[in-house]
Amino acid sequence: MSKPKIESYPSVWDAIADTPEEAVNLRVRSELMDKITAVIEESGWTQVDAAKRCGVTQPRINDLLRGRISRFSLDALVNIAAALGRRVHIELEAA
Repeated sequence: MSKPKIESYPSVWDAIADTPEEAVNLRVRSELMDKITAVIEESGWTQVDAAKRCGVTQPRINDLLRGRISRFSLDALVNIAAALGRRVHIELEAA
């Protein structure tokens, strides 16, 4: 009986994504969601308050706060950050 092969990945996103490009997109969306969540929590807003400030519905904020990454495009997250008065800075680095 042979042992199953254990694969190792640089990140969880690399493990679940089909392509390296998809992994990068997931990683960037995750980071942006974390930062938006931090702004909402530090401000002490309810989900209803945050939704009004972001121009989205309360269920949408709930999805964001629960980390439902598949429900957000990078474009949608940039729009939410902008509605919160935040500027998104993008930097390219060599891989």
